[in-house]
Amino acid sequence: MKKNMEVKRTPAVQLTSRELEILKLIEKEYSNKKIAETLFISERTVETHRKNIFRKTQTGSVIGLIKYAYEHKLV
Repeated sequence: MKKNMEVKRTPAVQLTSRELEILKLIEKEYSNKKIAETLFISERTVETHRKNIFRKTQTGSVIGLIKYAYEHKLV
């Protein structure tokens, strides 16, 4: 029996197409450097996108972010 294990159903946030691309690469365990190389952008830009993704999804870790992404069918 699961007690206090309620799943919070919050509406999915609106991520930009670039943020979704980065989220999918985070799910594949790509580093910031590898994401930057793959998307032909700077590491600093990747860091900014990651920060915005965490802020928008109100998650504080990669595990939390990936759980959120699966729950909201973003990946």
